[in-house]
Amino acid sequence: MVEALTEALGPGNMLFIAIGVLGGIMVGALPGFTATMGTALLLPFTFALPPAQGLAMLGALYVAAMFADSVPACLVNTPGTPSAVATALDGFQMTLRGRGQEAIVASCFSAMIGTFVGGFTFLFVSGPLADIALRFGPPEFFWIGIFAVTIIGGIAGDSLLKGIAGGALGMLVGTIGISATGAISRYTFGIPELRGGVSIVAALIGIFALPQILEMVKERKTKDTIASFERRPGVARKTIAWIVRHPVNLLRSSVLGTFVGILPGAGSPVASLMAYNEARRWSRDRQSFGKGNIQGVIASEAAGNSAAGGALVPLVALGVPGSAPAAVILGALLLQGVQPGPTFVTSQPDIVYGFAWSIIIAGVVTWIAGSVLSGAIARMILIPVRLLAPIVLFLSIVGAFAIRSSYVDVYLMLGLGFIVYLLAQIGFHPGPIGLGVILGPIVEPALVQSMAMAQASSNVEIFFGRPMSAALVALTVISALWVVWSNSKDRANRKNDVSEKSEVAG
Repeated sequence: MVEALTEALGPGNMLFIAIGVLGGIMVGALPGFTATMGTALLLPFTFALPPAQGLAMLGALYVAAMFADSVPACLVNTPGTPSAVATALDGFQMTLRGRGQEAIVASCFSAMIGTFVGGFTFLFVSGPLADIALRFGPPEFFWIGIFAVTIIGGIAGDSLLKGIAGGALGMLVGTIGISATGAISRYTFGIPELRGGVSIVAALIGIFALPQILEMVKERKTKDTIASFERRPGVARKTIAWIVRHPVNLLRSSVLGTFVGILPGAGSPVASLMAYNEARRWSRDRQSFGKGNIQGVIASEAAGNSAAGGALVPLVALGVPGSAPAAVILGALLLQGVQPGPTFVTSQPDIVYGFAWSIIIAGVVTWIAGSVLSGAIARMILIPVRLLAPIVLFLSIVGAFAIRSSYVDVYLMLGLGFIVYLLAQIGFHPGPIGLGVILGPIVEPALVQSMAMAQASSNVEIFFGRPMSAALVALTVISALWVVWSNSKDRANRKNDVSEKSEVAG
């Protein structure tokens, strides 16, 4: 490990890490341009490099892009990837309150800590954790999805019923395309491009970005800019100091994100949403979540970036990528003649440990770059709305098109965004709709596969009899009851506040 660290800190390796971080920030900051796309585009440039340096550059781009996804999410409420949805819930509200730089600093620092936890987990305990991940089958992934659905109660806005309806609408959108079983086309309306399903990124851009653009246009005569910004010396230092003094949420989210990331197929979107839910659940000020609470940004970014490191654990230990970018990295290894698997760590430890150290170092470089540039990044909200709205619309269209080079995705993004904008006028929150779009493709295939397994035994045994399933069922029930109780308590507190204000006014 010491030799690998020394090599990772060498000038050549650091140069490629810096290139990867720069590329990742550029890719992640553009809505729709994901870490997967960035690593895929960079892959051909690694052919002529030694495996260690090629992986260092890919890993650095992966880490930096995961942080940079939070930039459009915080500044213009446009999460370009599913993992940034939870970040946008509070990050954008912080920007509207003149705390955009604080949101960016909190994001990059939390991303670094999450990368540390995921990277060191990857470095030290890949084997044992990969064995645990193997015990998760379709029933367990189904219950993880159902457990994540309870997050709707935390982001439903003023009406839990509308939140549930919005989540159901999002899941319905996720069913478009060929069904998980039976090869039946659903809601494709004869459009061949829809048979492959809905592009989640294009749908999320429509759900979050287009309503915000329409809102900008609506208020352009009363608001010159989307929010105010005043440069304050020492914001980065004070924000980091505050986070360090309140470490529980940061560490809990990082550990949770690492564990979820290890599970093949779950990935950063589920990790960030679950961490956000837990942060709200254990907070003493739950009502402030979704209204600019910095703990929401911390939880989402720490979990999303730790999941990125966790996704590399099954890749190295089992040869099974835990996320889409990890699959691209697997391709890079195979092209270099390297075969990941159970003997990879012992047969080629220099590559494994060097890659792990490069991930950790990339987290530090990303934090430095994000902190230094946070003021300049946050100043982008001072662009006049008459210019910002068409810029965001242009980037949204490009991002929706870039995923699959399909005009249908652009039309889908525009149509879905307009529908969500109309729903927002009658009290629907876009968060649950976006959550449904993310969770639908996870829950449905797991349910279908679990029901197929149950044909050989019984539904009770498959869904409730397996130890991991039983534990997840218990967590789901507890989480749902907690949501009902906390929402009832919040409503009671609001009524008491209104009564007290009425008495004072009287």
